[in-house]
Amino acid sequence: MSLKGFHILFIVLAFLCTAGFWAWTVVEVDQAREARAVVAGNLSGSLAILLLGYGIWFVAKKSKTIKV
Repeated sequence: MSLKGFHILFIVLAFLCTAGFWAWTVVEVDQAREARAVVAGNLSGSLAILLLGYGIWFVAKKSKTIKV
């Protein structure tokens, strides 16, 4: 796997983790408030959107040179 391929894998995993944490804070609001994680969850949701945009941009820009 090339470095670019690993970068894409890392971005996908980072997106899944941040989106999953955000989803947990949305679904389990009471637990998130108890853990004082609501603000972190909102920041995580914003980061997930940025990671998604960056991932799409990176794949579109580098798709011709990526070796799997």
